[in-house]
Amino acid sequence: MTKKELIEEIIINENISKVDAEKVVNRIFQTISKHLIDGKEVSVAGFGKFVISERASREGVNPSTGEKIVIPASRSARFKPAKQLKESLM
Repeated sequence: MTKKELIEEIIINENISKVDAEKVVNRIFQTISKHLIDGKEVSVAGFGKFVISERASREGVNPSTGEKIVIPASRSARFKPAKQLKESLM
């Protein structure tokens, strides 16, 4: 499902304008992003948790040259589904 499809689904099910639905969806994504950037988890009961995954720097090998390189530390967002969501998918 794309963001556009999500907005359309909200319009149909909640009987609100497209502008209002877009504002709500954008605000939700902005809020989740802001909290993740600040290093905080975002937990939605019955749905799941958005968390930051931290990876330490490590050595790697350039596949083209075989040269050893240092891969820098990084952070990425991950989603962990709630038990209730996992069970409903089975």
